[in-house]
Amino acid sequence: MTAPLVVVRHGETDWNAEGRLQGQTDIPLNGRGRDQADAVGRTLKAALGDAAGYRFVASPLSRASETMRRLRAVLGLDPDAFDRDPRLKELSFGAWEGSTFRELKRRDPASVARRARTIWDFRPPQGESYADLSLRVSEAVEALDGPTVLVAHGGVSRVLLTLRGGVDRAAVPDMAIVQGRAIVFDDAGWRWTS
Repeated sequence: MTAPLVVVRHGETDWNAEGRLQGQTDIPLNGRGRDQADAVGRTLKAALGDAAGYRFVASPLSRASETMRRLRAVLGLDPDAFDRDPRLKELSFGAWEGSTFRELKRRDPASVARRARTIWDFRPPQGESYADLSLRVSEAVEALDGPTVLVAHGGVSRVLLTLRGGVDRAAVPDMAIVQGRAIVFDDAGWRWTS
């Protein structure tokens, strides 16, 4: 039997709203993102009941850590009593961070086209590929030893859909990873919380 893993994407930031690639740039939640963090806390309270048996782990980037603090407060738990794992940081977009795809298509159309053809293995300049990210996320998840709530990023969620959910890696980069919702992985497979 596999211990349940509940994966939450951090709430919205201004860069999310603008369509900017954040990667490992530490952008804080905006007002909507804080509301989404509170909402996912309420959803988890209804879905998990007593979450005291769960371990809580987040990416150390502030948007993920604040999301975790807020959802833990809604769950009635000490907001700061969770672990941070740097292996759960978002995919690094390197030199592309801060840009939109529209800007990148004007600046470097050949690289954007190459990414579209080979997205799992494509590395932006000074960045990481999904293949790179999957190695460090796999290490982090293998270290978990029981039911866990994990707050991280869209790229981390996509990688987990391949590692734990069996989703084909060719399909996963285009999947929408919604903010303010959670994905539950367990013996039944994977599903979004309502």
